[in-house]
Amino acid sequence: MSKQPDAKTKPGPGGPAPAFALPVDGGGSVSLQSFKGRKLVLYFYPKDDTSGCTKEAIDFNRLKAEFDKAGAAILGVSPDAMASHAKFKVKHGLDIALASDETKAMLEAYGVWVEKSMYGRKYMGVERTTLLIDRAGVIAKVWNKVKVPGHAEAVLAAAKELA
Repeated sequence: MSKQPDAKTKPGPGGPAPAFALPVDGGGSVSLQSFKGRKLVLYFYPKDDTSGCTKEAIDFNRLKAEFDKAGAAILGVSPDAMASHAKFKVKHGLDIALASDETKAMLEAYGVWVEKSMYGRKYMGVERTTLLIDRAGVIAKVWNKVKVPGHAEAVLAAAKELA
């Protein structure tokens, strides 16, 4: 199992967003540099087509036009394969970008690949987390251990406030 990141090394507000390059749905790749000059809502989720992750993706997708007006792009990242992302997007009519981090290198860099526990069993997984990154690549706000209801709306409000 991967080592759990130190809380001290987890990127936070005011710090630079760690660079990344990942495959993105529709082919090609996406990197932090791809969003230079735009605000970025970077949200990490555990697994395609599970109830919480589906609700979160649908909520962000529903507000996509509002995020666009606020100058903010949305990128969802999970360790699922691109084929899984493609099925997930088609099944739920999603128009937001989804990237795949099967190596978990980016998930670890952002401190969201953590040890979890369910029914006494410990395992590694994604902690549902959202970051709002400003136009210069600096983390403006972080939502840890996200609860889905109302989350996309809270992120949208913060994106509108961010210059």
